[in-house]
Amino acid sequence: MAGRDFRGKMEVEQIISRKLHLKQAAEHLKSDLMKQLDCHVNDFMDCLIEESGCLEPAPVLPSDKESRKLSKQSRTAASQGKVFVCRRSLLDELFEVNHIRTIYHMFIALLVLFILSTLVVDFIDEGRLVLDFDLLVFAFGQLPLVVCTWLCMFVSVLVVPYSLLHLWASRYPTCRHPGLWSGLLGCLFLLHQVLGLGFLPATVVLRNGLPPASRFIIIMEQVRLVMKAHSFVRESVPRVLAAQKDKNHALAIPQLSQYLYFLFAPTLIYRDNYPRNPYIRWSYVATKFSQVLGCLFYAYYVFVRLCIPQFRNISTQIFDPRAMVLCIFNSILPGVLVLFLAFFAFLHCWLNAFAEMLRFGDRMFYKDWWNSTSFANYYRTWNVVVHDWLYYYAYRDFLWLTEKRFRTGAMLFVFTVSAGVHEYILAICFGFFYPVLFCLFMCFGMMFNFILHDRRKGPIWNIIMWTSLFLGQGVIICLYSQEWYAQQYCPIQQPNVLDLLRPRSWTCHGTAPHAGHSGRS
Repeated sequence: MAGRDFRGKMEVEQIISRKLHLKQAAEHLKSDLMKQLDCHVNDFMDCLIEESGCLEPAPVLPSDKESRKLSKQSRTAASQGKVFVCRRSLLDELFEVNHIRTIYHMFIALLVLFILSTLVVDFIDEGRLVLDFDLLVFAFGQLPLVVCTWLCMFVSVLVVPYSLLHLWASRYPTCRHPGLWSGLLGCLFLLHQVLGLGFLPATVVLRNGLPPASRFIIIMEQVRLVMKAHSFVRESVPRVLAAQKDKNHALAIPQLSQYLYFLFAPTLIYRDNYPRNPYIRWSYVATKFSQVLGCLFYAYYVFVRLCIPQFRNISTQIFDPRAMVLCIFNSILPGVLVLFLAFFAFLHCWLNAFAEMLRFGDRMFYKDWWNSTSFANYYRTWNVVVHDWLYYYAYRDFLWLTEKRFRTGAMLFVFTVSAGVHEYILAICFGFFYPVLFCLFMCFGMMFNFILHDRRKGPIWNIIMWTSLFLGQGVIICLYSQEWYAQQYCPIQQPNVLDLLRPRSWTCHGTAPHAGHSGRS
């Protein structure tokens, strides 16, 4: 009887073990099938989107000669410019998945904890709830001057490039000296780019002592308008030249309304027409702008809770390698949060809000850069809007000028332009020259671009990419914050050129001020 019970118990355990084994095998099979299905669906949708962008109705079949001509023209157009198609932003699609939306909820929970910690600490210190946002008030100071400066920049970029192009195109076919005429108006356009959009806004920012966020608005708009004006002229001039060579080709000068739409559209590549959505979802616009505002307050609490307490007194200390290492690693968390907030607020929310208001159909402002296993792929997918401009107007034009003989030189040229513009923005916004970002771009960025190239696949390379990105953010936050406080604590009344080029944090070991506006700290 006991033996029979023992055998029955063993049979039950074997059945349970077999069921568990089958369940595990089924789960592994399900996981593999879902991965394969996801890959096939993504590949199919990418191909479908790319092919649909090139589909046009063809009610009449052309002759063989016309067919070859049209085929050649289509290949030339596809190889020379970006094709815009209607597509959603990647995060809008991912947020429909509960698992991804939960990660978004986790960031909101972290914001709630930041708010609670700030309120509790202020209540303990002050004996009351302190709800003043003095840092934000300081950072966005002198907004009326910012608005006036932006209006002047916008009106100038609306009037000057369009007027010069219209004047040049209308007289170019009948001009006796077309080269001299083109050179004259080209110099006027470059003068407007350098002085009207370059020098004058920077002078307004520096002479009026605007705070960092207000400077950031003007300088970012300055760079954006310069890039848009260049794209408008760069895309329109070849059309006029083609019309001059082909007498049957009608001269098509872009309309002012098309140029005005382009100035507001979330793209840096000019086209006469873009794919448009049928209607505007105003609830979607309100949601995106509210998310931008939430990211702004999120960044405020990141600086108040994680940056200001750490860096307020660090510039008064003598340089210590151990302290520097700790500073960099302690800056990784706020640096990564600022990186995520900048990406989500601008590349996703801000651009999607304007795209929705303008019914702009192509919402691919970024790709899945978080899955990158190489820095080459990261640079291409992090900011598609800027990458497209650099690719078509810096990289490809450099190859065209050199007859495709210096591809490495073209890549180096693109890195130099990108690094220089980024460092220019930071130098004007912070009010000091400290080329940390430029060195990271030109040294480590170039090195990683060749080491972590597109042939690097697998999870380990994605881990290496994220580790490098985290360390870079820590270095940027640490060194720029140290220099910011050193500039505050150790001012120089009449600095010479060497004082402006030499980082103040290398020599400043004074005493931190005991009182003062906490926002300015």
